[in-house]
Amino acid sequence: MSDKPNRREFLGAIAGAAVTFAAGGPYVAGAPSSPHEMVNLALIGCGGRGRALMREFRGVPGVRMVAVCDVNEPRMLQARQEASGEKVRTYHDYRKLLEDKDIDAVIVATNDHWHVLPTIHACQVGKDVYVEKPLGTSIGEGRAAVEAARKYDRIVQIGTQQRSWEHYHKAAAIIQSGQLGEISEVKVWDYEHFYPGFGSPPDCEPPAGLDWDFWVGPSPAQPYNPNKLARHYWFFDFGGGWQLDWGVHHYDIVNWFLGVTEPISATAMGGFLCFEDTNTQWPDTFSGICEYGPGPVAKKGFLLQYTFRGGCRHEAVTHGLCFFGTEASLFISRAGYTILAEARGGRKLGEVIEQFRGRGPNHAQVFIQNVRNHTRPFADVEAGHHASNPGHLMNIAWKVGRKVYWDAEREQIIGDEEANALVTKQYRAPWKLEV
Repeated sequence: MSDKPNRREFLGAIAGAAVTFAAGGPYVAGAPSSPHEMVNLALIGCGGRGRALMREFRGVPGVRMVAVCDVNEPRMLQARQEASGEKVRTYHDYRKLLEDKDIDAVIVATNDHWHVLPTIHACQVGKDVYVEKPLGTSIGEGRAAVEAARKYDRIVQIGTQQRSWEHYHKAAAIIQSGQLGEISEVKVWDYEHFYPGFGSPPDCEPPAGLDWDFWVGPSPAQPYNPNKLARHYWFFDFGGGWQLDWGVHHYDIVNWFLGVTEPISATAMGGFLCFEDTNTQWPDTFSGICEYGPGPVAKKGFLLQYTFRGGCRHEAVTHGLCFFGTEASLFISRAGYTILAEARGGRKLGEVIEQFRGRGPNHAQVFIQNVRNHTRPFADVEAGHHASNPGHLMNIAWKVGRKVYWDAEREQIIGDEEANALVTKQYRAPWKLEV
């Protein structure tokens, strides 16, 4: 007789997970605070994502937006207008904003290569930070942000909002209970329809109101190009492609669910296999694999397989993960999760064991609660650092054209000087990566 759980036992375990969650999942940050305790927030980076976050935070009781900052003046003024009814101050230079003693915490929603410096500088002046993912455009930047949060004892929460959603907590409990059996593989994917590409506009003068040199910041000096501003994710100096920028959400879930932090190796391949005309740099089609050693859930280790396809969204879910176990597999996305049976113990292959629709609390509310209580977030900066690293490592492997081996304790690539030189981004003067 099999010692594996039957369907009734499986569903009982799921119910138990739900009870555990209802009793208070780890996304709840301490005891409730007084709604009358006002938190003054400022926004650094007033693009579409920054303004969306501002709207979320303005909906949290006891939060007041007091300042906005961007080197792109039209965007900054748009953000100020959207924060209507409040006396919102404007800043061109985020360092001047940080001198404002009226500000308690900042939202860093810049493009990726500006995520880390404002985070470090905010910590240095005693302000808490909500920073968008990924945590920088290099592994070394992410480590510096973690060190700053610890050195100055600040709350730094990363924008991996799925850590605050109920169905992810329920799924984590199911996987960690062993109900899927032995997990040997996790597949992760992001599919988009960006065909025929982003075009190849010529370099030109920056638009009025944009301080291009400041926007480029610590990256190498270079001429303005419209795609670098509008499609910054797809240029080496400013982003990491979807395998980093979207992938952080997925890798964070893998780390959390399987109780791991870092892979031991990475490899990747890809190229321009679809686009007709584009001056962007990261591939339109990309696949990478990270190998993980034994952990608390996957006792023999597992493979994380990532796929990005930029020319076709033809999948039922365009952004998702699937954990493959010997007893069952769990597919999860922001819409919810589904558990499908393996053909064992009288079950049919693909039989739906359980489905749960997704929903979750406001990640902004969670951050404000952490700020008020000065409690370390579940979506802490260090979790964000570890969740960014698989994408960084796959990108490094793709750039050098070979498999790389990762020393997680020292945060160095083993035996490959060319690849290891890419672990930390070299900053353009006068910018310095100092904690």
